[in-house]
Amino acid sequence: MVPLEMGWRHLLFENWPVAPDVVDAHLPDRLAVDEHDGTAWLSAVPFTNVAVRPAGVPRRLGIRLPELNLRTYVTYDGEPAVYFFNLDAQGVASVIGARLFHHLPYYYARISLEPREGRIAFSSRRRHPGARPAEYEATYWPTGAPISAPDDPLARFLVERYSFFTEAPDGTLRRTGVDHEPWTLYPASAEVETNTLLQANGFAVPDADPVYFYSPGLDVRARASEVVGDDNRIGGEPDSTDFHT
Repeated sequence: MVPLEMGWRHLLFENWPVAPDVVDAHLPDRLAVDEHDGTAWLSAVPFTNVAVRPAGVPRRLGIRLPELNLRTYVTYDGEPAVYFFNLDAQGVASVIGARLFHHLPYYYARISLEPREGRIAFSSRRRHPGARPAEYEATYWPTGAPISAPDDPLARFLVERYSFFTEAPDGTLRRTGVDHEPWTLYPASAEVETNTLLQANGFAVPDADPVYFYSPGLDVRARASEVVGDDNRIGGEPDSTDFHT
């Protein structure tokens, strides 16, 4: 499997502080909760991928792939990383390919992302057969001066991570390295009309108000995913390619 190149654009990071034991109960055993100021964090991230293509393929041949994920922050052997609970995406073929060839827990969803007068309107509704329903609808926008993520403690904690972990549909733990420039974030506001993403992943809605960041995006190179050990099979949800639109 070859690495992938893409651009991540129009990202909202909707971040909640939560008790570490709440997150730990949902993680594979080999991952440890990472904390900032004594708390774990959950983040819902709507955005769109642009020019998604195998490394070396001309950018003009890439595809656009709107996405929504729920993530948290972990360490593995002391290495800070992201852990994805789900990756919902528009595009049946792309979701099937991500599951079959990259072993990532993608779910098919109907997603739209539209810039509207300086704001981003985002809507996602999961349509994956057999999966728990999940919906997310929000409008978001930047509200302040840009922040260099490496210079801000919370922003650095949330985004300056260069690998991510997922639990594959077969229950194995997988790691993917990513390469990109440091992030630039903006303080943001959001009007979130619907969000059942937390409940779909077994979390109660946190009591704390979320912290919002926006980024116009950056370009990314994702390496091929690799299995971390062979003792992480947990009986994940069966894969399916029987999609209905």
